[in-house]
Amino acid sequence: MSYQQYGISPQLVERIKLKMKNPAYKERIKNLVQGLSKADLQNSAKVHQMVRTITGILNERLSPAHEQQIVQFVLSQRIDPNNTFHLIKLWGMFR
Repeated sequence: MSYQQYGISPQLVERIKLKMKNPAYKERIKNLVQGLSKADLQNSAKVHQMVRTITGILNERLSPAHEQQIVQFVLSQRIDPNNTFHLIKLWGMFR
């Protein structure tokens, strides 16, 4: 899986996936990411802030190195939230 190439552990991904099944967490995250654009997801500062906010909502503690790995992963994916193909690709990566 490509997220592992960035040093993101499968255990972290599984914990977050499990927490995202909670409707309260899911709704808060959904409201946070609603309206994001491709430009927002290519802005390192915005992505870094989102990672910090989301990990705070999910009560996950990440080291600065792990935060940076996640930011680099998001930036390198060049995600366009309005492109269905990009969203399907991400969904397949984290199923």
